[in-house]
Amino acid sequence: MPLDPADLLPLLDPGDPNGIVKAFAANTAFRAAEWEELTTEENPYRRPVRPDDLAWLDYGKPMPAAKALKLSALLGHRMLRNVYDAGLLYLPPVPGRAAADDGAAFYSARNRALGALAGPILERHLFSLLDGEYKPLDSADPQALRREIRAYHENRLAEPGRAFTVAAATTDRRAAATFMLLQLSAYLPAARAAAGRAALGEYDAAHPGARPLLLDEYRNWAAAHQDYRDLLAGAGLKPTAAAYWQLYLGTSLGRGNLLHHLSGDREKYPEFLGALVHQQIDEAADGPRFAAVLEDGLGLRTGLFDTLGTLTPDGLDARLDSVLTPLAAAFGPEAVHRFHRGFADARWFAGLWDGDLADQLAWADSIELHREKAERISRHIAESGIEVDLDTFVESHEETSTTHVHNEHRLVMVERGQMHFWNNVTHKIAFGEGDKVLIPVSRLHGSTVLSGECTYHQPIIPEAMYQQF
Repeated sequence: MPLDPADLLPLLDPGDPNGIVKAFAANTAFRAAEWEELTTEENPYRRPVRPDDLAWLDYGKPMPAAKALKLSALLGHRMLRNVYDAGLLYLPPVPGRAAADDGAAFYSARNRALGALAGPILERHLFSLLDGEYKPLDSADPQALRREIRAYHENRLAEPGRAFTVAAATTDRRAAATFMLLQLSAYLPAARAAAGRAALGEYDAAHPGARPLLLDEYRNWAAAHQDYRDLLAGAGLKPTAAAYWQLYLGTSLGRGNLLHHLSGDREKYPEFLGALVHQQIDEAADGPRFAAVLEDGLGLRTGLFDTLGTLTPDGLDARLDSVLTPLAAAFGPEAVHRFHRGFADARWFAGLWDGDLADQLAWADSIELHREKAERISRHIAESGIEVDLDTFVESHEETSTTHVHNEHRLVMVERGQMHFWNNVTHKIAFGEGDKVLIPVSRLHGSTVLSGECTYHQPIIPEAMYQQF
């Protein structure tokens, strides 16, 4: 049914950008998760956002870099991915009532109109921090840019990121490999879809060769899709879009969102090309590392990363010749700076992702240690008579907490009842009366109540006390 624009007029309050974001998040497909929806393998439209948290989060202003791993970033990137994906075609693997209902809400004219309004608000909140992180080139000399990109390429090929090093050192290699594969599924398809979106248009006269290059990015992804499906199947996972939505890190969503943002904003064409070159370097550097982690943890051998291609130093030079040289010729020196800006922004997000994923893997692999730390911290607070801020929750059977992060270090202390705590698809962790665990700031987790009722407390742990233990 066509949308009556008058339905949106009450939301168009320039003094309340949060009102628009809340209205978008109120879509029934984005409602908080229920216990049977920890994964949504048959429904590509069911994407829980935790809309209740928007009552106290402010998307009306830019987010500082210090909060890039906190709750407003996670929920913001979830919502922004939904804005972008509403413009792409997703079909459920099998027909079903839940997918049909959520699909109707996901693709409704109202949702797309609200997404068009909420998207710029979310982009400003999530991406403005890059202005303060960017270090400009000293000159508009394309050769200076080439040297920087070549050096980065060499370094990426030589040095694995923290995440791969941590994954190789985990005790539970299967869990680590599975979680890394989930993160790959959160941004690799998005990155390739963004290239396909960027290819649309008529610009060959001004930038010859660019459209075939962009189309090849998407065509190669389509050709590799069976390898991708086989890889997920080997890990016991489904290829349905957003099947493991609750376990995508905000930084994994953010990497794909940045490319969608730059490809969708036609004024940022040079920036998108710079970000795309970074993505190609990233895939060449990390492809063999992903393959090694997946073989080690899951016993899987895959040709996916070979199919997607590798970027040698000579190949990088050829790529820059085909992209950067005609860009500078057509648009002048400013295009060099803008290409560099897109490259640098994608590089920053990749670095943030690497640290975030490394910390998540290390924490998830040491839950027993963090249970012990929780006991020690709890005892220290009680014996020392220390007062800390405390949140208490009383939840009923099957009540579920959609995965989230905290903006501070917290303990979870079960007073009575039982609950499942989870941070991966590989297993759930049982908690009963008296059990405790330490959840550091920004670590992704969720829970489900198993008993008729469960009462638990969350003391907030100051940074100094956290460091002490």
